[in-house]
Amino acid sequence: MKTQRQERILELVSKYEIETQEDMMSRLQSEGFKVTQATVSRDLKELKLTKTLTARGTYRYAVNTTRHRTGSVKFNNAMVDSIIHVDYSLNNVVIKTYPGLAQAVASGVDALNMHNILGCVAGDDTIIIVTRDVESSAEISESLTELMKTF
Repeated sequence: MKTQRQERILELVSKYEIETQEDMMSRLQSEGFKVTQATVSRDLKELKLTKTLTARGTYRYAVNTTRHRTGSVKFNNAMVDSIIHVDYSLNNVVIKTYPGLAQAVASGVDALNMHNILGCVAGDDTIIIVTRDVESSAEISESLTELMKTF
C-alpha cells in the first residue's frame, strides 16, 4: 500500500500544483487512500520532494531535480558536456550527444530514477526517452536543459 501511495503522490505532484500537505492528504483520501497528515509528511520526506515557486508566486511540491546526485551513476559534468541538444515531441524526449557518448548519458538519465520516464534507448549519438505524457516530456526536456546550464 505504501508503494502504491507514494507512486500516486509522484503522479499527483507531476499533474497538479499541490501547495500543502493538507492538499495532498485531501487528494489521496478522495482516491481511497486512508492517510493522516503524519503519513503524508513521511511520504513527502522519503520521496525527497521539494517546494518550488509557481508562476503565480505560490509554492508547490515538486520532484527534487538534485536527486540524481545520490544515484549509483552520477550525472556529472562530463555527461552534461556530452549533450549537444535536448528537445521533445509528444511523449518523447530526444537528446543529441557527441558521437559515441549516448550510452553513457543514457545511463545517467536512467540513474535519475524519474517516475515519469518509462524507458530510455540510446544509439551512438542519440537518446530517445519515452515518458508518461506530453507534460512529462516538456518537464524532462526543461529539467535537462536547466541541468546543462548548472554544470
